[in-house]
Parts: sequence; C-alpha cells; structure tokens
Amino acid sequence: MSTLSKSYLTEEQYLEIERKAEFKSEYYQGEMFAMSGAQMPHILITGNAFAELRQQLRRRPCTVYSSELRVCVTAAGLYTYPDVVVVCGEPKLLDSAFDTLLNPTVIIEVLSKSTEAYERGKKFELYSSLESLSEYLLISSDRVRAELFTRRPEGWLLTAKSNLEDSIDLKSVECQLLLADLYEKVEFGPA
Repeated sequence: MSTLSKSYLTEEQYLEIERKAEFKSEYYQGEMFAMSGAQMPHILITGNAFAELRQQLRRRPCTVYSSELRVCVTAAGLYTYPDVVVVCGEPKLLDSAFDTLLNPTVIIEVLSKSTEAYERGKKFELYSSLESLSEYLLISSDRVRAELFTRRPEGWLLTAKSNLEDSIDLKSVECQLLLADLYEKVEFGPA
C-alpha cells in the first residue's frame, strides 16, 4: 500500500474524493493509500473464491461481494476493499450511496508479497473490531495455503490447510471451499 497524499483528510473528504476517482484507494486515520494492481494468481484465486461462494449462497440469506465493495471499520477509521466479502442478513451501509458496508460476516484476503504482513497483522487487528465479523480467511497467492481465523469467545481460532485435497469450512455461512477449487488454473511463478 503506497501513500497517495500526506495531508490529513477527514473521512468525509476521503469519501468525496474516492467516489469520483478512477482508481481505488484505501483510507486509514486521515491518509489515503493507492491500491496497486494484482498479479494473475491473485486475480484467479479471488475470482475462484467469489464464484464458489456465490454458487453456494445463491438461495440463502447471505450475499457475496467482490473487491468493488468498500468496507468501513468505523472504530478504527479504516476504509478498505477486501478481496471477497460475505454479509448475512440485511447489509448495513454507511449512507445512501450504497457503496460502503459496515457489517461483513466473512472477509477473504488473498495474500501477495507486498500486502501479506499488513493483512496478517495490523489489518487483521483492525478487522477484529468488527462485531459482525465471524471468519477471516487468508489465501496465499504464491503457494497452496489457506488460513482461516474463526472468532470464538476466548479469541480467534486458526485452522490452516495446505493440500489441494483439503477444504476450508466457513461455518458462519455454511460453505465449504475446496483448495483445489480455489487454486483452479493457478500457476505459481518462480519463488
């Protein structure tokens, strides 16, 4: 994530700029950060996760959204675009623009070398303040590996899988993601 501007912006200023922009930027505590493009493995994994969830949730009270939907972590002052988001029940939106979700149930981030530390660390910490968030799934884009963090009363439980025959069970939305499906047609570049 690179800084777009060093001058402090209010959330309202960010939203005004962002809603007119030709490219997406995230916002955290007064700063905008331009989002860079993704590589093919990241794009394929994101699309595969979206497609699998959409198929499984078609006739259920949950909806899956792509990375075009912004999520606001109000308590932290974060506006971000997760790779895939699932919301169950009625979506709670920031305002009448219908472009900023407040109550995700599941967030999926596909890891890249430039974002992995942030998505495992600070971003996960910020996401954790969302009371609606039940599960946080991290999917590697440079090897077969998926890590599911499930909210429990005593804290977050980690389940990790690294074989194409494995599956990840998203219990909050009653979906099962086979790693073979998530990594379908994905070719990893040189290490």
